[in-house]
Amino acid sequence: MLYMVIEHYGPGVAPQVYRRFRDRGRLAPEGLRYVNSWVDLEYQRCFQVMEAPDEALLREWIAQWDDLVRFEVVPVRTSAEAAAAIAPQL
Repeated sequence: MLYMVIEHYGPGVAPQVYRRFRDRGRLAPEGLRYVNSWVDLEYQRCFQVMEAPDEALLREWIAQWDDLVRFEVVPVRTSAEAAAAIAPQL
């Protein structure tokens, strides 16, 4: 399953987030796969796609960061998967 994870950084928190990442890595449990990410120009949000066989792995990863970051998690599918799923209704 794919998840769009929107990380919301509070004022001045971005350096702490990047320092932890530099020093300790992503802190993702085995089975959770990082796909890609984008950060807004003000370092207020990071838009990250993660893949996991089950949401419990995602929650485990979030627990490593939720002291610094507020998370919004949206299960998503690729555009190709969405097109295939809706095709019978067209």
